[in-house]
Amino acid sequence: MIMWELTTGCKPFANFEHDHSLIYKIIDGVRPEITKDTPEFYANLMKRCWDPDPKKRPSINDIYDISSKCVILIDQSFNKQFDQAELIREELIDSKKLGPEFSEKPHPKAIYTSRSLNSYISKCSSIFSKCSSISFTSNDYTSEELKLDIDIESGLN
Repeated sequence: MIMWELTTGCKPFANFEHDHSLIYKIIDGVRPEITKDTPEFYANLMKRCWDPDPKKRPSINDIYDISSKCVILIDQSFNKQFDQAELIREELIDSKKLGPEFSEKPHPKAIYTSRSLNSYISKCSSIFSKCSSISFTSNDYTSEELKLDIDIESGLN
């Protein structure tokens, strides 16, 4: 997410409430849109970092190696990609299609300070464990009532 924020100048998921439903969206693969001014190799590295399977994500050493190549300009194609990306970025900023002015108004419950996520994680884990206990067979279309403690009052503000 830091890589995405560096390329856009915006905070990720600013238009979402930062609660357990955002956790589910991220688990389901929701990611911020990569802007067209992002160099291809950088976008590919960012997507690798976002892989849902942590084992498929690059290690910090991989990220360091790739970044080092860019900084010391071993590969001139990296330099060309950055130059082209910078031209596109300047055009997008001038046309107000990139940067903080472009980003949507943040959701009032989007929080960007450190806080404990234990309550959200336990809520997600509880719902997931209740749902995963249901077994289905190919001809079994009978649903089972789940005893979920859903507080509908809190959602009616």
